[in-house]
Amino acid sequence: MRKESFEFLEKYLNNSSPTGFESEGQKLWLEYVKPYIEDYFVDTYGTVVGVINPEAEYKVVIEAHADEISWFVNYITPEGYIYLKRNGGSDALIAPSKRVNIYTSKGIVKAVFGWPAIHVRKVENDKAPTIETVFLDCGASNREEVEKMGIHVGCVATFEDEFTVMNDKFYVGRALDNRVGGFMIAEVARMIHERKHKLPFGLYIVNAVQEEIGLRGAEMIAHRIKPDVAIITDVTHDTQSPMYDKKNSGDIHCGKGPVIAYGPAVQNNLRDLIINTAQEKEIPFQRSAVSRATGTDTDAFAYSNAGVASALISLPLKYMHTTVETVHKDDVENVTKLIYETLLKIEDNQDFRYLK
Repeated sequence: MRKESFEFLEKYLNNSSPTGFESEGQKLWLEYVKPYIEDYFVDTYGTVVGVINPEAEYKVVIEAHADEISWFVNYITPEGYIYLKRNGGSDALIAPSKRVNIYTSKGIVKAVFGWPAIHVRKVENDKAPTIETVFLDCGASNREEVEKMGIHVGCVATFEDEFTVMNDKFYVGRALDNRVGGFMIAEVARMIHERKHKLPFGLYIVNAVQEEIGLRGAEMIAHRIKPDVAIITDVTHDTQSPMYDKKNSGDIHCGKGPVIAYGPAVQNNLRDLIINTAQEKEIPFQRSAVSRATGTDTDAFAYSNAGVASALISLPLKYMHTTVETVHKDDVENVTKLIYETLLKIEDNQDFRYLK
């Protein structure tokens, strides 16, 4: 990876972009991608779209989502402890002993998820932490002190964990789901620009908001762009670590390449174009079956407007929705390469219909 690309990836991952509050991360992303696009626009809720060849009638989208799971302040006790609501699929089980940043109008306030010491608990009666039992301690003695810090109901908190590289093979951190996707589509834009490809269609590089609470950003932007084709990238579960059931979750490996999805929302002809491209360019890939829905922004694009030819290229990831989400360097490179090479295969006004 280029030094400049790695520096952007690190900066982008270390920045917080909670669902509904993605603007700071979007600024970083737009700043990076601007040299490689001809135009851009931002919608009302913060989705950012870079455009190459904006005058073209035929429109192709490559898309990732920018938001990360987080927490809302929901109740402050008279003693100054803070109880929360989820913003997305935040996992209370991993919360105790974690550090967080609480975002206020006065700036970031540091806090921790407290938990009673093992010495004072009846360990044999322990139950897993839940959203009702986890709480934040920001060092205040009472509610008034908490409020003087600028903390109020509705403030957002994110885990305080930073990007690292493990064993020179894996990228590790919070919010790789799915800002690593935003990184990969930005790299695709860079490659197209630097290699001076003249695309026969308009390319819309979409970094969407609010995926974690129901694909909302993708739903909005799909209706605005009205694309003909959409290639989505998101993360999927590596199933090799303990406690996964391969009969249910499939046999997916970090380091063995992009995962190409099969399912009703995936347009078969577009999917086959992606597979043929991978085979021709000798890009390793894996397959997954997603049943009724992909659970990603693919669904929002596929079923928008009059129907959009959509496909999903996933990045295998370990430990989703934790602070140590883990992806393999080679997979990041190969997902990026596969999206890039597929775009070069798409023709102007290509008709992906099954019957003509």
